[in-house]
Amino acid sequence: MNICIYGASSTLIDDSYIKAGEKLGRVMSEHNHSLVFGGGASGLMGAVARGMTAIGKGKIIGIAPSFMNVDGILYEGCTDFIYSETMRERKQLMDENSDAFVVTPGGIGTFDEFFEILTLKQLGRHNKPIVILNTNGYYEHLKSFLQNCIDEKFMNPACADLIHFADEPEDVISYIENYIPKENTVSVFKPIK
Repeated sequence: MNICIYGASSTLIDDSYIKAGEKLGRVMSEHNHSLVFGGGASGLMGAVARGMTAIGKGKIIGIAPSFMNVDGILYEGCTDFIYSETMRERKQLMDENSDAFVVTPGGIGTFDEFFEILTLKQLGRHNKPIVILNTNGYYEHLKSFLQNCIDEKFMNPACADLIHFADEPEDVISYIENYIPKENTVSVFKPIK
């Protein structure tokens, strides 16, 4: 299975996040899954790729705009690398080449990727698993924010069922491997008359 990982590229984050990313990569590789990611060598992107490389099973598919192909930016251990023209095309290629999505801790780029893939699932454009790796409780505020959106009637309660929060990499892979898609149409979220 091709698992898309969204996550930070920052080199300044606490080492506990890096270790969790490397562990996720190792668990994915041990289960013979492949990695689809933004191709970065640093932060959580690089950590997951290094974890995959350490075990050596499964493909590592990097996808990045060609303007990012400068020394030290992209992970050199990729099995395959796809170059896009733009960041938007990069996200589309990541989506099209993936069977599941995992959101690891990150910043605005990760948030952008998460909310887009969640929106596409809500609109019935895909029905693939979306898992949020909640390392160190990083996404507790997001969980509260989404619940507030539901409480204030800005978001349908059914939308919360489209994602799964997991605290450990093993829980992420278990959820993905046991995922059973539910019927998912726009009318569930926004009744159209």
